Amino acid sequence: MALTFVTGAVRSGKSRFARLLAQRHRGPVTYIATAARDAEDAEFAERVARHRAERPPEWATLETGESLDLAAEMLRFSAGALVLVDSLGTYLAAAMRDGVTFDAVMRRGTAFVDAACACACSAIVVSEETGWGIVPEYPSGRIFRDALGLLNQRLAREADAAYLTVAGYAIDLKRVGMPIE
Repeated sequence: MALTFVTGAVRSGKSRFARLLAQRHRGPVTYIATAARDAEDAEFAERVARHRAERPPEWATLETGESLDLAAEMLRFSAGALVLVDSLGTYLAAAMRDGVTFDAVMRRGTAFVDAACACACSAIVVSEETGWGIVPEYPSGRIFRDALGLLNQRLAREADAAYLTVAGYAIDLKRVGMPIE
C-alpha cells in the first residue's frame, strides 16, 4: 500500500497531476469523485463533464455525492488496486450543508484519513489548500478551513509521498520540505 497526497489551490494542476500519477499504475484504477451534483448548476455540471472526459475510459468511477461513507468505501479495495480520491475538500464541503460543527467535520475527515492510511490498496488523495487569503466571514467557512487544514497536515505527514501543486508545477514536499512537529 502506498499513500500519495496531492494538494494545491484552485486551478493549480492538482487533479491533472494526480491523474498523471495514477496513469503509471499497472493495475486497476478507481476514481472516486466526491462532488455532490446540483441539477440547477450548469457551470458545475460542465466542470464534472470535463473531469470525466479527462479520465481514461478503462478506469472505474465512483461518484460519492453526499451520502457515501468514503471511509468505509476505501477499506473495500484490495491490494493491487489504486484509488484516486478527488477531493477531500469537496467531500467535506458536502457535510457542511447541514450546519455541522467543527467536531462533526473532523470526525468525518478523520475517519477518511484513518481509512486511507489503513486500506490495502494504494491511494492518491487530492485536497484543496485553503486559508491562503482572508479569514472567512462566516463560521462555516472558518470551520471548513480549519478542519481541512488540520486534515491536510495529517495526510501530508502520513503519506509516503506528498506534493504541492502551484501554477502547473508539482513540488515534492517530502524532498524539499521540513515537517513542523
